[in-house]
Amino acid sequence: MKVVECVPNFSEGRDQRVIRLIADAVKGVPGVILLDVSSGHATNRTVYTFAGEPQAILEAAFAAVRVGCTLIDMSSHHGAHPRLGACDVCPFVPIMGVSMEECAELSRNLGKKIGTVLGIPVYLYARAAAVPARNNLEDIRTGEYEGLAAKLLDHAWKPDYGPSEYTGKVRRSGAVITGAREFLLAYNINLNTRDRRIATQIAGEIREKGRIVRDEHGNEVRVPGRLKFCKAIGWYVEDYGRAQVSVNLTNYKITNLHHAYEAAGEVAAQLGVRVTGSEIVSLVPKEALIQSGLYYLKKEGEDEILDEKIIIQSAVESLDLNDVAQFIPDEKIIEYRIKKEFANR
Repeated sequence: MKVVECVPNFSEGRDQRVIRLIADAVKGVPGVILLDVSSGHATNRTVYTFAGEPQAILEAAFAAVRVGCTLIDMSSHHGAHPRLGACDVCPFVPIMGVSMEECAELSRNLGKKIGTVLGIPVYLYARAAAVPARNNLEDIRTGEYEGLAAKLLDHAWKPDYGPSEYTGKVRRSGAVITGAREFLLAYNINLNTRDRRIATQIAGEIREKGRIVRDEHGNEVRVPGRLKFCKAIGWYVEDYGRAQVSVNLTNYKITNLHHAYEAAGEVAAQLGVRVTGSEIVSLVPKEALIQSGLYYLKKEGEDEILDEKIIIQSAVESLDLNDVAQFIPDEKIIEYRIKKEFANR
């Protein structure tokens, strides 16, 4: 069986009717299983995770984008998370029996259909990027939705598909970013402070691109961060009444959950605050939790643990994944979910 995961992020985390209708569009496609829907009020954003065979996934992704871009009006959107459009980003991830190039081709086909049928600008990123400058998601998002009109006037930012004109439809929907990538861990680290500035300081210390400081001559200098393949920003989450360091780990085999958690804890202590726990947004590969669980077990002197459940429980407890919401391995680990859902088909 060929299995692709699709993880579109929509710029709506508050209106339950809109969130439900996008989910219904995905569930309405035969052969696709909706695995997770994670919404944030402060970020005003919802992440959908679904899996299935390639062509069914392509159909479900387009159906979701069509509904989302019809119902979400970006001209009145406000939230803590950076975004370029109603469907801000729609990545395809190879899970089983599928190559990265096949996923890149899915994203190109999706982009072409969105541009042609819906009349919305589309940018390709990551492993589907047609322009090297568009490999990085953050570079495409620069200026966010509010800067899209000016971006479309810049020939260097001509969309890969769809219109270059800032029409009334584009004013409402913004632009879509789609591509193919490896599994990304969306991971939030919780702090015992409400101060967003402290979370931002920690993010600048740990993320790969680091932070900007001034040298003795007053010139801006970029200081690299501690962790490779780590992106991070700081924000305040009203739902939890605390600040978080919001982290994306783009290669968990090199920089995993425990690396980010420990680094954030060290910087937090230097700033006089404490990490209280963390949360995984959407789903997580089993291997990522195994790596973290083994790391903490070895720290405790346990070198011979082979039981998978014990290793995963060590990761859950050591990363305090139940701090703000219950972490249920059978629901949050993607291999467990896929096995369960496809067994019930």
